[in-house]
Amino acid sequence: MATQRASLETIEDFLAQKRIAMAGISRDPANFSVKLFEELCRRGYDVIPVNPNAAEVQGIRCFARVQDIQPPVDGALLMTSPEATETVVNDCAEAGIRRVWMYRAAGQGSVSAKAVEFCLGRGMLVVPGQCPFMFLPDAAGFHRFHGFVRKITGRYPRHESSQKLT
Repeated sequence: MATQRASLETIEDFLAQKRIAMAGISRDPANFSVKLFEELCRRGYDVIPVNPNAAEVQGIRCFARVQDIQPPVDGALLMTSPEATETVVNDCAEAGIRRVWMYRAAGQGSVSAKAVEFCLGRGMLVVPGQCPFMFLPDAAGFHRFHGFVRKITGRYPRHESSQKLT
């Protein structure tokens, strides 16, 4: 399967949701997932941590599975291994979560081709890869630079209308 790319509309729709789960967040406060969690919280997102091996993250109750979150979330940001992503997208479908972002900065990240196909087959909006930091307004210079590099190499998401023209 060719790598599925998300449009900017899908990314903007995901980031417009204010109550999101972060599945696979680390218990290590120095881990990148915790830094992203903190930044999203600072920006006003209601981020619900999901990790079956943690009771809380940054003083916020942590859930074992997305299905356990009440009230439900609007989207799920996956910071999991690709193998775990395949399980978590099933959990998201069961929980009625229609928006899924599979994190990636370098390497494979959370992306699994099988999980992407699962989401698309169920009409879920999916961002297969990308780092949310690149799309947050006023992100730090490194994240803006990362986005710039992806633009000049043709790997930055585009609006659906411009994708149809190419």
